[in-house]
Amino acid sequence: MNAATITQPHVAKDGSAVAVVPRTDESGGEPLSVEPISTPVVRATPVQIVLIVLGIIGFLYFARPVVLPVFLACVAGMTLKPLIRWLSCCHIPPALSAAVVLCLLVTAIGVGFFQLGRPAMTWVNEAPQHMTELRQRVLKLFPRAARFSAAAAAVNNLGATDAEKAAAQEKTPTLEVKESRGTGSILNWTGTLLVGIGETLVLAYLLLASGDLFLQKLVHVMPTLSDKKRAVEVNREIQQNISNYLFSVSLINIGLGILVSAGLYCMGVPNAAMWGILVAFLNFVPYFGPVAGVILLAAVGLLTFDTLWTGLLPPAWYLLLHLLEANFITPVLLGCRFTLNPVVIFVSLIFWMWLWGVPGALLSVPILVSIKVVCDRVPAMSPVSELLSR
Repeated sequence: MNAATITQPHVAKDGSAVAVVPRTDESGGEPLSVEPISTPVVRATPVQIVLIVLGIIGFLYFARPVVLPVFLACVAGMTLKPLIRWLSCCHIPPALSAAVVLCLLVTAIGVGFFQLGRPAMTWVNEAPQHMTELRQRVLKLFPRAARFSAAAAAVNNLGATDAEKAAAQEKTPTLEVKESRGTGSILNWTGTLLVGIGETLVLAYLLLASGDLFLQKLVHVMPTLSDKKRAVEVNREIQQNISNYLFSVSLINIGLGILVSAGLYCMGVPNAAMWGILVAFLNFVPYFGPVAGVILLAAVGLLTFDTLWTGLLPPAWYLLLHLLEANFITPVLLGCRFTLNPVVIFVSLIFWMWLWGVPGALLSVPILVSIKVVCDRVPAMSPVSELLSR
């Protein structure tokens, strides 16, 4: 009678499970041969991968009140981690150093907003008047635009009777203002913003005060020694790249804001410091930020000066500084470590801005840098790394 016993499964080179089945002869002696029974590993199909990606995108969109503060806290923690390590070398506990660093950061941001809040609120309150004045300036500087607007209105009224024209002129749109509803919306938005900022600060403090606790936990759960080393290398490289990137970009944008403010002050533009800080903040957002800065300073210039050429001096000054910064200063300071594909950066910016708004636009490049580091370290994801590279 044939007898067969199945031993413990082994793993083949292709990753499939193999069960060794020894065959015995009819006399019940020693096994004659070994027949492996392979169990193929189940892999996800392209349809399943697409469904998983869509599920992750939906989760990130609907769970953004919870996920967004976590992402912001992680990026802030990675950025400030080298400073905490330097303070730890000075024999300062991480919990104390994290509290001091975050308090100084919040104080500096609060003082800046407090100093610039009054002129900003004044300009916002006078925004309707500024828009009317800007429209009159544009029509005065570009009379052809006024003629084109009149021609369009004439074409719109073509074929209408005198009674219909008189009735259209007498009609005025009614606007119903619901003060309580608007006030409630502003309060809800402000409360949500403050709660999000508080959650981000608390999470950032916990991440900084815990030191390398999460890295130790991650290394502990890795199965092999090579995976442990790879996890440490990936974590260190992500922290270093994000920290270097944000510190370098912050210094560049601060210098850009100072130069823009100085130039606007020499031109006689009111609230030059406010506009310089605003364009420095907009410069954190690739592509869209500089375009918004040029449009904003063009409007400010046309409102400030009477002639077209003097009105274009503020946006021209900012555009010149931005071109110098983008083509010479930033590549020299950042080097070849962040040579990402411009098309991928643009697509990532659009995606994260759609997903999370302005915070997503600010996080788009750090997230892309993190993905690039992981893809560089994982051999199976080398095609993705090649796609992200320039």
